[in-house]
Amino acid sequence: MKTNSGTFFSNISKTVKPEELVENSENNGLKKTLSAFDLIILGISAIIGCGIFVMIGPAVCGSHGNVGAGPSVVISIILAAVVCICPALCYAEFASVIPVSGSVYTYTYATLGEFAAWVIGWILLLEYAISDITIAVSWTDYLLNFLKGYENVLPEWVVNPPIWLINDIPTAIEKCRQAGLNPDTTLPHILGYPVSLNLPAMMIVLILGLILLKGIKESTKAAAAMVIVKLAVILVFVGAGMFFVQPENWTPFAPSGISGIVLSTFIIFYAYIGFDTISTAAEETKNPQKNLPIGLIGSLVVCSILYALVAIVFTGIVPVEKYADVDLLAPIAFAVRYINQPWIAGWISIGALAGLTSALLIFQYGNTRILYSMGRDNFLPKSLTKIDAKSNIPYIATWITTIIVMLGCIFMDANVAAELGIFGTLTCFIMVCVGVILMRIKSPNLERPFKVPLYPLLPIAGILVCGYLIVTVIPQLLVSAILFPIWILFGCLIYFTYGYKKKRLAEVENQVKLCPVCGNETDGNAEICRFCGNQINYKNTEESSNNANIQ
Repeated sequence: MKTNSGTFFSNISKTVKPEELVENSENNGLKKTLSAFDLIILGISAIIGCGIFVMIGPAVCGSHGNVGAGPSVVISIILAAVVCICPALCYAEFASVIPVSGSVYTYTYATLGEFAAWVIGWILLLEYAISDITIAVSWTDYLLNFLKGYENVLPEWVVNPPIWLINDIPTAIEKCRQAGLNPDTTLPHILGYPVSLNLPAMMIVLILGLILLKGIKESTKAAAAMVIVKLAVILVFVGAGMFFVQPENWTPFAPSGISGIVLSTFIIFYAYIGFDTISTAAEETKNPQKNLPIGLIGSLVVCSILYALVAIVFTGIVPVEKYADVDLLAPIAFAVRYINQPWIAGWISIGALAGLTSALLIFQYGNTRILYSMGRDNFLPKSLTKIDAKSNIPYIATWITTIIVMLGCIFMDANVAAELGIFGTLTCFIMVCVGVILMRIKSPNLERPFKVPLYPLLPIAGILVCGYLIVTVIPQLLVSAILFPIWILFGCLIYFTYGYKKKRLAEVENQVKLCPVCGNETDGNAEICRFCGNQINYKNTEESSNNANIQ
């Protein structure tokens, strides 16, 4: 297959210069309104959400028949944070050189080429959408915990709604069987198929989608308010819970040994997915070369400290023999119920709802910016780049993301979704570390306002450790380990049947244009001919189209 740009293989490995990416982003219609503080708020909003209020449960207690780390989860948190430092520093270097929306998708495009960038973009879409689904499902669980405190006030159908209104289809069927109920008679059916939808999760996703449509600055203000609430609640849990800590509950310290610590480190990685969302805000950041590294590293440090404090208190309250009883979707709420402190439980539910809501908001935001970037690069429909004149938001991409996540709340199992998100995160971490090494080799003289220290040791360490975690947990997370490559293969199919052809057509449209005055071939993005200086009224000639020879 040949095009005017060369062979098929040269096309799929074609890279874009950092300078070109920055230049193309300068007239994007997005407003630069975010400061370093705003970025830290975005990071904390995404990181302290599902990670601290939900994933601490599976990390400590285990899930799907796998044993967790127990009290040694603190080691898992430290390991995950140390490992995250490597890709975080790589993200910071890339963000200072290429302050463009798209996160690791854009960075991969600049270093590994077109096809690799598509694959990473496709993985990022999975990562953010899956994270949204997992968080939305957990949001429902914490909402129900909160409502149970008003059993004597609210109607019974509000406090204890039907199974089919608060669960996805796979979970509803499983809960029916666990309760000894027949799904065929308990759940409503349409055309013979069971119907169940997580209505609270779908509604919160819709509401946050509408908030995002108001504008990024407005969304950041909403996230900041929720950050204040959840930080206050976390401090209440740590401050009050420490008086109920029993040191004997920290024994045995590692009930499942090294394997449990490694598995929990993998799970805890889900809690750190949020910090890379900051890099998707590059084009809406003031002085991104300075503020993006501060936002990335600052949010990571703050959240790691809070994670460790919560883990210490949680494992000090709940003894090992009670792990089987822990509600894995609302573990912190379980801990405060265990010590019979209902006043804390109410605050925990409020804080969890605020934390999960802000995380959900930021992941929805990140997904829209990935879609926007891939549309701008002509891999996906150009309509994804349409900006609302009033809010300066890519509104079509925002609506698509919102609808997809709402549908996911109907069909997707939350546990498998979380595991898929972790596989995607680790893969992206590896790619950003590889990308920094390649960019240092290919463009050694490129100005770098921020540089990864201890290069190349830290990027190499990030690659090795993230790769080790993926390989180690595959036998224990077999379902998601199979689904993840299937998702990648599906993405490759879309690229070769649609994205590749669309990209080549865009290249012809942009590159093979003739000036109607002097007849010279000129850049398709130019408005003034560089040869004669006249205004250009673009018109593809039949000869130009024939020369393109796209097959």
